[in-house]
This record gives sequence, C-alpha cells and structure tokens, in this order.
Amino acid sequence: MIRMILKILKWIGLSITSLLLLIILVGLCFRLFRDKPQPPGKLVDIGGFKLHINSTGERNSKPTLVIEAGAGGHSEYYNWIAEGLSDSMRVVRYDRAGIGYSELSDTPRDPETVARELHALLGRTGESPPYIMAGHSHGGHYIRVFKQLYPNEVAALVLLDSGHPDERERLPWPPSPSWLNSMYYTGAVLGDLGVLDLYVTLFGNIMLAPGLPKEVTDRYDDYFLDGKYLWGYLKEQEWHKSLEEMSKKVMVKDTLPIRVFAGTHLNEKALREMGLNPEKMRANRQKMQEEMAALSTNGKVFFLDGGHFTIFTKKENADIICKEIIELLGELEH
Repeated sequence: MIRMILKILKWIGLSITSLLLLIILVGLCFRLFRDKPQPPGKLVDIGGFKLHINSTGERNSKPTLVIEAGAGGHSEYYNWIAEGLSDSMRVVRYDRAGIGYSELSDTPRDPETVARELHALLGRTGESPPYIMAGHSHGGHYIRVFKQLYPNEVAALVLLDSGHPDERERLPWPPSPSWLNSMYYTGAVLGDLGVLDLYVTLFGNIMLAPGLPKEVTDRYDDYFLDGKYLWGYLKEQEWHKSLEEMSKKVMVKDTLPIRVFAGTHLNEKALREMGLNPEKMRANRQKMQEEMAALSTNGKVFFLDGGHFTIFTKKENADIICKEIIELLGELEH
C-alpha cells in the first residue's frame, strides 16, 4: 500500500514538473519569436540606456506640460490629457527607467537620479522650459524633487490625486503584506522566462484602466513580453520611503501656481474589511489635498467624480483637468 502511494506521488511530481517545464519552454519560444514592440513615442539614449518619450502638440514659447506617472505607472494612462491639450500646448509623457517601454537602468532609482534623467531626456529631445510639471500619485513627489533641483525651469505644478508626504503617518493604512514583494519578484522571473507573455496571450491583460480607448489598452500587452516592467517597479519601490522623505523637505510655501485634482471615490468595501472608516479616510484625504493647494498663494483644488486613476482615464474627468490647465496656461502667459 505504501509503495503504491509513493508511486502515485512520484507520478504526480513528475507530471507537475513536466507541465512546468513545458510552460517555460512555450514561454521562451514566445520570447524568441515575438515581434519587437512598437512604442507610440520614441526611445532616446540618455547615457547607457534609453527612455521612452511621447510628445504631442507644437513646440512654441508657451510652457510645456510634462507628466510624471505614479509608482509603476506608465505614460499611456494619460492619453486623454495629452489628446485634450494637443491643440493648445506641448505635452510630454515619458516612462521612467524599466517602466512601460523604457529600458532598465543599473543606476539606483533615488529621487534625484530620476529627476536628472528626466531633465536629460527633455534636453536631448529639444524640449525647453518653462515646464508645467504634472504628477500623479507618487509622481507628485517626483515633480516636487524636480522643482527643487531645477527651480528656474518650473512654471507651475499640477497634482493628480498626488500622494501627500505625511500620508503614511496621518492615514491608518495597514502595511503591505510581506508576500507582495515576493509575488512581484516571482512575476519578474516568470516574465524573463516568457511565462507572463504566455499568460497575457491566453487570458488577457489585467492592467486595464476604465475609460481609455482599446487601441491604447491593447498596447499594454507589450509591457509583459519579459520581466523588465516588474524589475523596474521593484527597483523604484526600494526608494519610495526616500522619495516621500525628500518630498517633505520641499513642501514649503511658495507663490508658484499649484493645481490639485483629487478623486472622491474610495474602495469602501475594502476599507471596511480592513477595519477602516471610509468617511473618515475620505475627509482626511480631502484635507491633505487642500493642504497641498494651500502651499501656494495661487493654489486651487478640484474634487472630481472618480477614483485614483479614473480622474483622468475617464474622458469626462480628463476634460475638466484639461480645461483648468488651459486656463492656467493663460494666466502664465499674462
């Protein structure tokens, strides 16, 4: 009887191992024979690696809007903003190292390095200040660091549901589960083996943003041809605390125009399951968004009917943001 059970367990083990090897083999074949992705913008060498930049609108003497994505976010999320402003001003979207279509970099992902790489990218592609720096989520921290390093080149700040530097201390978010990073590492390794590409091909991409056109979301498949995107996110994540700390130091009162756009939607069910009060969380978040606008004598805050992403992935919300940015542009020109 025991001998029979051992034989069955051995057969199950061999079957599972064979299946895993087959999946990896098919994944590697996918990697070898896949066509190279065609980014909507262009890849620009900034010194040892290339960053993806996608610019729209004519170059002129007006300020240029430069969009910095959130943690692990890519430039395609801001499609409606770029499209809505293309007739009125120059708009630059880009992907940080490893993210989206950009290549990985061996350099640390500390905030100053990220800001200098963006500055180098703008210079090498012929963009010139003044810039209106727009930052979503963690991108709000990045643009404050950029402003600190290049104060004379920044004409205004636009914060898109941006993180507040004191958010970790003032909002009772539970710590991220310990297994989450392990999951990302596993995903990155599977990506390098071609398994993520195989999964996306068979089951579809889960990185979707409600409201964006299909031709945009279809390109998301390109991000998982290998593990680069997840490696890029993991490298950024190592510096998140540092980024927030540096952002605190530059949260000082200024006359620089600030426009803050924040979503009012929260995942109430998830918050209640974590033992948090949704209304209290909403009120605290709203107060922090108002504080960021109040840092400037020319600051305004707008609360939109959307969530952390849908305040700009839904066209009706992006149209509101575009309208206010065009008005801000008019103020800066006078």
